[in-house]
Amino acid sequence: MSVSVIIKWGGQEYSINSLSEEDTVMDLKQSIKTLTGVLPERQKLLGLKVKGKPAEDEVKLGVLKLKPNTKIMMMGTREESLEDVLAPPPENDDVVNDFDIEEEVIEVENREENLAKIARRVKDYKVEELNPPREGKRLLVLDVDYTLFDHKSCAETGQELMRPYLHEFLTSAYEDYDIVIWSATSMKWIEAKMKELGVTDNPNYKITFMLDSAAMITVHTPKRGVVEVKPLGVIWGKYEEFYNRKNTIMFDDIGRNFLMNPQNGLKVSIKAAEPLRRRCLTDKRHHGLSHTCRTLETTNGFISNFINNSTRTLNP
Repeated sequence: MSVSVIIKWGGQEYSINSLSEEDTVMDLKQSIKTLTGVLPERQKLLGLKVKGKPAEDEVKLGVLKLKPNTKIMMMGTREESLEDVLAPPPENDDVVNDFDIEEEVIEVENREENLAKIARRVKDYKVEELNPPREGKRLLVLDVDYTLFDHKSCAETGQELMRPYLHEFLTSAYEDYDIVIWSATSMKWIEAKMKELGVTDNPNYKITFMLDSAAMITVHTPKRGVVEVKPLGVIWGKYEEFYNRKNTIMFDDIGRNFLMNPQNGLKVSIKAAEPLRRRCLTDKRHHGLSHTCRTLETTNGFISNFINNSTRTLNP
C-alpha cells in the first residue's frame, strides 16, 4: 500500500506520494532531502514514534500506521556548502494571502449562519483544560506560527525557533491574564510545538488550554470567498462565567482570523526571528506585547480604545 505524507518545513508544505509501507524512515528522509536539500542526518521529524519513542531510520513506514496525507513537521537546516546549488523550494499554491479587515466592508460577526456555526462549536468541540481558569483574570489568546514560533525558520531547536523574550512575555502576561493557545493546525502539532518551545511545562506561567483548527469556522466574504476564522465566541460560550468580549484580547499575524470579533484582535506584524546564533537578542516585539498587555490592563473597560476600531498592527 502506498504512503502519502505532507512535510512542513521552512514555511512550505511538500507532498510525498512515492513511498510504500515497505519503505523505511530513511527512505522518507531521502525523499525529503530531494525536495528540501536537508540531509537525512540533519532532519528531525516530529511525531514519528514507535511505542512512545522516536522511530529509528530502519523502521518501516507501515509500522507507523500513517493516515493518508499525514502532516509531519520537519526541523533541520541545509548544509551551508549546498545552499548555492540547491533549487529554491516550490511555490505553495494553497497559501492564501492575508488581507486587511478594514477593506472588508461587510458585517459577518452577526450573520445568523455564522452564529449557528459558533453555537455548534460551543456544543461539540471538546476543550481539554491544562489548568483551570482563574477567577478575575482576563483572557489572552495567542496564535503560534509567526506570533510565538518562527514558522519559516530553518532552525533546528526550540530555543532558536521561538521569538526572543517569549518566556519573559508569557510570564509577565500570566500575572493578569489566563493564556490560551489557538493555532490553525492540528492539536498534535500544537502540542509538539509548545513542548519544543518549552511552553507547556514552564514553571513561571501556565497555559489554560489550547485550541486547534477544529474550533475554527468558515465564513463567506465577497472579496475572498470562504475563509477560516477564529471566533472568540467559541471560548466565550464555553466559559461565559470567566471570559467575554470585554476582557479578551487575541494576538495573531493574520487579520482575517478576527472577522468574527474585530474589536478584540491585535494584529502582530510578521518579523522572522532568525536563529539566535546569528543575531543578538534585539527583538523587542514581545517586550512591546508585554507593554501592550499592561496598557490594556489599566485601560478603563479593558479594550475601550479598540471598541470602535478593527484590528490594529503592533509596531514596536
